[in-house]
Amino acid sequence: MQNKVVQISLWETYTKVSEAEASNVPEFLRLLDEYLDWDEIIPEQFRHAYYSYTGRPHTYSLESMLAILTLQRIIGVEIDKAFLKVLACSAELRKFCGIHSVPDAAQITRFKQTYREFLKQVFQKLVDLTAPLCAEMDAAKAQTLIFDTTGIEARVSENNPKFFNGKLSQAKSFAKKNPGYNPYSGVYALLPDHAEHNPEIRQQYINGHFCYALKAGILTDGLGIVRHIEFFDDEFKKSCPETVEKKSDDPDSDKETGDSTALIPVLDSFRLLHPQLKFNTFLGDSAFDSYDNYDLLLNALGFDRAVIPINRRNSKPNVSSGFNEVGCPVCPRDGTPFIFAGECRGKHRSRRLKYVCPKSAKKGTSRVCTCENPCTDSPYGRCVYVYPHKNLRLHPGIERGSAEWNDLALSGALPNGMTFINAAPQLSGILRF
Repeated sequence: MQNKVVQISLWETYTKVSEAEASNVPEFLRLLDEYLDWDEIIPEQFRHAYYSYTGRPHTYSLESMLAILTLQRIIGVEIDKAFLKVLACSAELRKFCGIHSVPDAAQITRFKQTYREFLKQVFQKLVDLTAPLCAEMDAAKAQTLIFDTTGIEARVSENNPKFFNGKLSQAKSFAKKNPGYNPYSGVYALLPDHAEHNPEIRQQYINGHFCYALKAGILTDGLGIVRHIEFFDDEFKKSCPETVEKKSDDPDSDKETGDSTALIPVLDSFRLLHPQLKFNTFLGDSAFDSYDNYDLLLNALGFDRAVIPINRRNSKPNVSSGFNEVGCPVCPRDGTPFIFAGECRGKHRSRRLKYVCPKSAKKGTSRVCTCENPCTDSPYGRCVYVYPHKNLRLHPGIERGSAEWNDLALSGALPNGMTFINAAPQLSGILRF
């Protein structure tokens, strides 16, 4: 009887607390409910497919199902069952979702599997809707496009630590019979190339560790907001044969060789979905450093600038005598880099970049060379003009190493310090949407 009284007391307390919370809706949910317009976000094809899927009315509306998935991503509970328990205990969350009872986990799974193609359309529409908002936040960064390849770590048995420990035990057993064998380096030879249940999930080196992940290309703007995701699955490779990767024992090397080859098909897919979005600056890592890519970005695709570091590991820059490795003129006496003095544009003349002697100083509207051992008789000092169109790799629309270059390169880092868009941990939860 005493336990029953305690239970009644707890129930009464919970009821009062729930009533108080229901009468005081959190500000965040109020803002979502006020500004989130599902009619604008949901494509008409999605709505038609959802309500014509069965011959009887759905227990939960399409808006309610999307609201549940949205709140799950916001709260950060990845497991459906765990989030549904949270939803069952919160009257204000259920009110926001427009439901009185909570669906089971199987319903959530079926919804995501049945309408996954339409969910893609929702994300694609969000890209168009958020583009003006990004421009208001920072117009320069909103016009910057960042591309990189990464891997989304999958929930497969091969990613379970027990799987690796089992392979390590096999390697240690082999090492007992072969004293010269190192089990810690040899265990990687025992690991399969891909997951057993999905050959597209391959072994890769992602964020400092080996794992089994689905490779993808990701585009973000300068604010770090994802604009497009393209998975490198079998369908993608069939449509783009040039992206088929060569076999390699080094998963990290395999990732790098896939960056440049994936550039064209991913950008083509993005521009086909969002032809109205325009970007003037492209940011990428040194894996994209090739003459063909600069010609593609600056000429074919219309980017004004391509901020790509020189890849010194794979090739040496082809520079002429009197220039350094980033295309800047140097002093013929001591090799000191010249100072960039701006662009020169004249009628019926090609675009030129002007560089002046570092020991010359401005005097009025002209310059005076103060070098003790001048390399020219001109009192102005040596002046060199560079024509960028002759070598787009060294002159990709912006001076390499300049303050503006460094500022753009730093803006290509996401808030958590990840270089460019190596954002697999942050995206993994979103992609399970």
